[in-house]
Amino acid sequence: MTMDALRRSGAWGGVVEAFRERLALPAGAPTITLLEGNTPLIPAPTIGDRVGADVHLKFEGMNPTGSFKDRGMCVAVSGAVASGSKVIVCASTGNTSASAAAYAARAGLRCGVVIPEGQIALGKLAQALIHGASVIPVEGNFDDALGIVRELAETGEATLVNSVNPLRIEGQKTVAFEVVEQLGGVPPDIHCLPVGNAGNITAAWLGYTEALEVYGVDRRPAMWGAQAAGAAPIVRGERVERPQTIATAIRIGNPASWDGAVAARDSSGGTIEAVTDAEILDAYRLLASVEGVFCEPASAAGVALLLNKAAAGEVPPGATVVVTLTGHGLKDPDRVVQEIELPASVRAELDAVAPRLGL
Repeated sequence: MTMDALRRSGAWGGVVEAFRERLALPAGAPTITLLEGNTPLIPAPTIGDRVGADVHLKFEGMNPTGSFKDRGMCVAVSGAVASGSKVIVCASTGNTSASAAAYAARAGLRCGVVIPEGQIALGKLAQALIHGASVIPVEGNFDDALGIVRELAETGEATLVNSVNPLRIEGQKTVAFEVVEQLGGVPPDIHCLPVGNAGNITAAWLGYTEALEVYGVDRRPAMWGAQAAGAAPIVRGERVERPQTIATAIRIGNPASWDGAVAARDSSGGTIEAVTDAEILDAYRLLASVEGVFCEPASAAGVALLLNKAAAGEVPPGATVVVTLTGHGLKDPDRVVQEIELPASVRAELDAVAPRLGL
């Protein structure tokens, strides 16, 4: 049954059930699910007019914990249970920790999270804590945290569920299957998305590659990846020791899936470029104000890149473009407070309120 048929029947059972035959799960692996996937592909007509293309937003913020991480985490945790693991661990700038903690709770596993101190949005940290994860801040950056959990996993006492776990990539590739189905059986011409640890662009490209067999399509999109200018190791061609950006989800100086991202870029005839924090925030506000879609700042990086490419005349007229918005805006509500000043109060009377509304 196709994804659309599952949706219409009300029988959607999550990523593992919908795509099990395309996932490299161990035989007999259980289904650990929060009914992730099946996220909307939202037309973005105003942005489309600005760039001269048919633009759609794959809003992964509609997953159960509010980010694309759920798409791969359900598969990784299903695999961990199948292997007999009792503990999962991850390093995180936020979204991975929230997702790992939720799926560990669902599966009855313990979850350990190592985070860079002071570099995680409170909305995401709150999720990890409420789901019962053991959260350990360390004095260092994400790359330091990832090194620690890699060592923990090597002891054999815990399963690592960062995107270095191939089952994470297996789950995340399903976004491409969904996009192809939602576009009527054909891939877009261009797929834009943020690049932090680079598992997402790696996985999406794998999905489009497999879509050749699954859906019989004879072409694949150009993959356009956006890194924050202060955390752009792939763009620079070298590790960034102290990555800096307001987009915490992509504040990573040494991506674990670096090679996969480069392969996706080169094989697709795509690009990976840097966008500034100012450009990210402009796109973040634009998405909310003209399309009604509230995403976290890092999610807006792909839109920022699309706008830059259009300004340079590099978006083919009428192209079909999909932009992945990786996480929901409520992941980082403090950013709104910093960006938009709360109006002063007025008397609770009509003659005071109406002029504020221009009425």
